[in-house]
Amino acid sequence: MAILKLSTTERRRASTIVTCLLLAFCAWIVTVLSSSYNYNVKAVVNYRNAPQKRAFHSLQTDTVNITLKGSGWKMLFSKINYENKIVKVDLQRLEYQPFIVLSSQLSTINNDMPDDRKIIAFNPDTLYFDFSNRSVRRVPITLVRSIQYQHQFSQSGNVVIQPSYVTISGPSNRIDKITTWRTDSLVLKNINEKITTAVNLSPSAEGNVGIYPKTVQVKIPVEEFTEKTVELPVKLMGNVDFFNVKVFPQKVKVTFTTSLNRYNDMTDELFEAQADLNLWRVYGYSALPVKITRVPAFCKVVNIEPRNVDFIVKK
Repeated sequence: MAILKLSTTERRRASTIVTCLLLAFCAWIVTVLSSSYNYNVKAVVNYRNAPQKRAFHSLQTDTVNITLKGSGWKMLFSKINYENKIVKVDLQRLEYQPFIVLSSQLSTINNDMPDDRKIIAFNPDTLYFDFSNRSVRRVPITLVRSIQYQHQFSQSGNVVIQPSYVTISGPSNRIDKITTWRTDSLVLKNINEKITTAVNLSPSAEGNVGIYPKTVQVKIPVEEFTEKTVELPVKLMGNVDFFNVKVFPQKVKVTFTTSLNRYNDMTDELFEAQADLNLWRVYGYSALPVKITRVPAFCKVVNIEPRNVDFIVKK
């Protein structure tokens, strides 16, 4: 079979033709993408200026389809970027009507849009709302946290949240079910000093429930900890009045962790060790395990010596 060979001139001519075709195609693509088009995307509805005297509940989802007018480039990027857009809707008219017409706020909404990408239509265009009695109450705040401390450091006192209560407002049938309000997660690592920081409250998942304030101040005392050992008498429990019982040994050594500032204040009077005689009467135990039933706050028992005590019952 004969092999067709192109001369240098012919190869150059073919290369020029291919290059021209590629340039023409790129120019066509640029021209097409530079033209203006109408295209649809989903947008999240963000409410503002909620009525103060009426509690409301949206009767549709929190997203709407919007028709945008923009260049082909914008349309292309909107297909690539799946992140929802945000439409800010003013609810001031809900003070005297149960619906909001989005197209009536088109110019205001477009003020928050880029100049080369404007909304021209909504679907649905009208949002409907249900109303109920509005109530206000205060509930305590719960701190959500994940804190990792440096070695030998830990929390040494109660968490202080200022303010400790949040005021919530909304429909009575919804507000009455809320008993506490959580913060956003406070995540800290390698902590070796007192924590003082501002933490946001979790936003309301419902547009008709408002909270105030939205941020609180959190203080967590943090100190260096060490170990200390005290001797505790073992207190015998379980109808001991009917028996003459002696335990051996009569005291146990308890090792616990405490902050350095409280080291001298940690005495045996703050602890209590117990053994239950019912374990012998009911289950036939020959030795009784010791439990530490009273421990000061922010102290942690790390060892009990011995963990079991012997006993003699005299009839």
